[in-house]
Amino acid sequence: MFESLTEKFQSVFKTLRGQGTLTEENSRDAFRQIRLALLEADVNLKVVKQLMERIQEKALGGEVQESFSPAQAVIQIVYQELQEVLGGSMARLKFAAQPPSIYLMAGLQGSGKTTTSAKLARWLQKGGHHPLLVSVDVYRPAAREQLAVAAKSVGVPVYAGAEGHSPMELAKGARQEARLKGLDVLIVDTAGRLHIDEGLMVELADLRKALEPAEVLLVADAMTGQDAVRSAEEFHSRLGLTGVVLTKLDGDARGGAALSIRLVTGQPIKFVGVGEKFDQLEQFHPDRMASRILGMGDMISLIEKAQAVVDRDTAEDLGRKLRENTFTLEDFREQIRQARKMGPLQQLADMLPSFGGMKSIPKEAIDDRELVRVEAIINSMTDQERSNPQVLNGSRRKRIARGSGSSVQEVNQLLKQYDQARKMMRSMVGRMGKRMGKGLAGRMGLSLPG
Repeated sequence: MFESLTEKFQSVFKTLRGQGTLTEENSRDAFRQIRLALLEADVNLKVVKQLMERIQEKALGGEVQESFSPAQAVIQIVYQELQEVLGGSMARLKFAAQPPSIYLMAGLQGSGKTTTSAKLARWLQKGGHHPLLVSVDVYRPAAREQLAVAAKSVGVPVYAGAEGHSPMELAKGARQEARLKGLDVLIVDTAGRLHIDEGLMVELADLRKALEPAEVLLVADAMTGQDAVRSAEEFHSRLGLTGVVLTKLDGDARGGAALSIRLVTGQPIKFVGVGEKFDQLEQFHPDRMASRILGMGDMISLIEKAQAVVDRDTAEDLGRKLRENTFTLEDFREQIRQARKMGPLQQLADMLPSFGGMKSIPKEAIDDRELVRVEAIINSMTDQERSNPQVLNGSRRKRIARGSGSSVQEVNQLLKQYDQARKMMRSMVGRMGKRMGKGLAGRMGLSLPG
């Protein structure tokens, strides 16, 4: 989403590199470029004005460390201010003192409320909670059936209620059901409209008053840009929002909504949707998002994704095989499968830092289908061939190519990639082990060569 903005920031920082100190003269053009970049990214005009005033005040107000170069100084200040605009720190969900905690999901039609409700239920379930879902949208055809299908997909119960019940009756019935069954969270998927109207607001206000929810979460489509910001402002003035869930953050929008919505409403972004699958809902971290926008990557989130799919025993087993030089094509295939579980390759690539002003990897250069093709080639090998690639002569490679629907050249390319990956990972494990050994030796008063 922030590709264009990141590239423009990187260009500004590159221009500042090599300057002796940060002065009013050499910073003037940099600030102008930053302002233009924010406006082109569809950031709210009021937010841009406020953000630029703070950046310029800090940059030219003597708060910059003398040891910093101009580029480092501006990066530090912009990072701090972006983080503040995005919310400062992660905002956690609130829970009621007496269960069930009720989360009222509001938003315009098409913003993704129903899917987000199911995603949130799954996220809560993984955290040890026992949620119940209910749709009070009695207007849109099949709206309640859509939630029931989504609830079944994530393994969470849904309250159906009786035919002909009003939104208020459905919500109160679901609350009673949650209490009777000992379920500690109730997620209420409300009706939406293509635009804000009085009937919608009155209905939502009545539900808020009757249910006394722990959270009133606005589900906003990041792809709609400033429309999302305007609707968020209206919803907040009428309902008193407690948080925002931004959907479609994996899309091609310019990102202005994410940078504007918190400052305009005063309410934190609590979650972001990063894909269509039900497990693609993430807590929002302002510091990590600011880092990604500036091209510094998000290694913490990348590590968390890896930890979620790779257990400690598997990681230790991989390290042992690399040290003993017994890393096979079978292991290579397993690493590919683990990488696919972490999410789309472009999302993972976006979490890597852009070194030296290097541009982010273009989407067309990253194809998840490549991993599927590589796995198909390995699947076409025998157990002996996967364990001992040295036996793969010309005739065997032809057979594997035919069996996997690929060419001999592609089989050769895979074997080369495997060999390079094996050597690179073995070298990394070796360097890590050596550093750990030196650290231990140092504490023991010994000296190691190298």
